[in-house]
Amino acid sequence: MLKNSVVFALLLVVPLLCHADVDDWQTTVEKEAITLERLHTLIVVHQGREVLALDIQNRGLDTPVNIKSLSKTVLAALVGIGIKKGVFEGTDQPVVETLGDRVPARATKGVERITLGHLLSLQAGLQRTSGRYYGPWVNSDNWVHHVLTRPFVDEPGGRMLYSTGSSHLLSAALTESADRSTLSLAREWLGEPLDIRFPAWGRDPQGIYFGGNNMRLSPRALVKIGELYRNQGRVGDRRLFPEGWVSESWTERGRSAYTDDPYGYGWFERPLAGETGYYGRGYGGQVLYVMPALELTVVMTSDPTPPSPGSSYLRKQFQLIENHVIPALR
Repeated sequence: MLKNSVVFALLLVVPLLCHADVDDWQTTVEKEAITLERLHTLIVVHQGREVLALDIQNRGLDTPVNIKSLSKTVLAALVGIGIKKGVFEGTDQPVVETLGDRVPARATKGVERITLGHLLSLQAGLQRTSGRYYGPWVNSDNWVHHVLTRPFVDEPGGRMLYSTGSSHLLSAALTESADRSTLSLAREWLGEPLDIRFPAWGRDPQGIYFGGNNMRLSPRALVKIGELYRNQGRVGDRRLFPEGWVSESWTERGRSAYTDDPYGYGWFERPLAGETGYYGRGYGGQVLYVMPALELTVVMTSDPTPPSPGSSYLRKQFQLIENHVIPALR
């Protein structure tokens, strides 16, 4: 039997399906979804229409949740808007130019070669601040100084080094260059045009909002960010991103050491069912997946508490999309 807590809303019927097919699809996806024990919500949007909404744990599809490192995808969107607004010169701008007095006197020699683009693609070359290095970083008295005084383990623009400290430098750059908090910018630049809510999230000891982790957004808010990218940065007749930002964001610059998936500016690439798709992810199973060719956006939120199920759970999430969502929409 299906869990009583599952709330299923089929808001708009996929045009190519008859009612019987819709019922079958509904039952199949729901059964498969609840086998993912950590899964909280699943939303499918096709051609701009929400065709499937599952709230498995009664958490609320409009309730903000911790999206963990999926925050990096949202932060990359803010950087793109910052370039369009002239806050930044472009992705080739050295990050030290955007940080002003926040650059420590003892910064590692060569940090002036690190650009905003290197930070977006996690190719700064500095020793990581994630994994076993995460605790010492977030327990330091100045997160920006800590990142900029790490030794180089590769050249800027070299291999992808997954490091939340790189993303935090982008939040610091936004704060310093715009003379406003990242929260304030997120609310104005994304919250207002997309009609989504950004609750406050954690900050470092200097008051800079955590860049790349612990943002809180609702599943439906994540859908709107995915749709923004699917529509090439357009909201109605407004364009929020610079020309070409989405294609730049989806261009491979490095590869994940964990999944071998290509990575651009805040987005990984993962083809499913023979079509190219792009995704952002966060610890524990927070996923935003966009497949432009099928005009498809999928959001999944999951239990963000340790221990993380790792890549095996991510594979199951993609299998759900590939085996049960995509076939119904073709």
